[in-house]
Amino acid sequence: MMDLHILDHRLRVTSISKSGLEHFTHPLIKLIFLRNRTRCKFFSLTETPENFTLVLDEEGFKELQPSEHLQVESSTWLPLNVVSNGNVSSSSQAVGVTKIAKSVIAPLAQQHVSVFMLSTYQTDFILVREKDLSVVVSTLKEEFSIYQEVEGESVPVRCQDVTHNLQKNGKEAIQLTVHPVLIPPNQFCVMSLDPDTLPSIATTLIDVLFYSSSPKEDSPDQELDCIKFFSFSLIDGYISLVMDSEAQRQFPSDLLFTSSSGELWRMVRIGGQPLGFDECGIVAQISQPLADGDISAYYISTFSFDHALVPEEDIVSVMGMLQHHRKEAATC
Repeated sequence: MMDLHILDHRLRVTSISKSGLEHFTHPLIKLIFLRNRTRCKFFSLTETPENFTLVLDEEGFKELQPSEHLQVESSTWLPLNVVSNGNVSSSSQAVGVTKIAKSVIAPLAQQHVSVFMLSTYQTDFILVREKDLSVVVSTLKEEFSIYQEVEGESVPVRCQDVTHNLQKNGKEAIQLTVHPVLIPPNQFCVMSLDPDTLPSIATTLIDVLFYSSSPKEDSPDQELDCIKFFSFSLIDGYISLVMDSEAQRQFPSDLLFTSSSGELWRMVRIGGQPLGFDECGIVAQISQPLADGDISAYYISTFSFDHALVPEEDIVSVMGMLQHHRKEAATC
């Protein structure tokens, strides 16, 4: 049996417009670089072509001033984390969201629970709305030992009688919208960094985050289809970075570390129109085919769209799988 931990963070999901970033430079620099000046323990910033998505705990959220440039999703979100308790022998070599697609993502989609995913170099966080927690617990209690983290202690969750919140028929079909996907040509890296070395890459990181939007004069044509995507997370003292190989070249190579294979990843971006937060099953419709094919995937939800990263060598088979999945959905 695996363990599911409900982490001791209450999170807000927000978005800063590209044009409004300059109004938030000070709090962002404080949250990224001055950890001893803030009590924020969960911070994630992801830049996409549309905006910047910020996921942060209540202490971090206090640093952000209300502004016309800041959108805030109204819910409080709780991060869940699946931990192997050591006795699990898995035949799967896949990492990331693939490992939890069938045990967590699919059952929650069936119960109409919307999830917001944040994969990092270290682990995968499944964010659920606080108001959905009882449904989450009763849906997953057969599959997992569930613990709630309270001030550093893991307390077993007693499954009180919360089943009345479950759908009368857990198998009730959801009318899935099959969202268009885009597969940009960029190659991505998923990396980490010792927090103590953060000051030595500070100027590069500030440059990439705050100044890289200006178009480069010498961009070759092939970059036109590339997509701007950069993610930085500092969660409970661990740093995770996702960037394309172009951005990676700006950083000193001896400070960033990646998995031993050092593999490159390709992105599948999900959504034609902004996805919103209420639709269920978006993560499932991508993670399920990947799990069937035992293909690793990192998954990062943002304010507007979702993003799955798959190993570069698997991108052709992933495209085939998703097309097949779309055809099946169309004939249902």
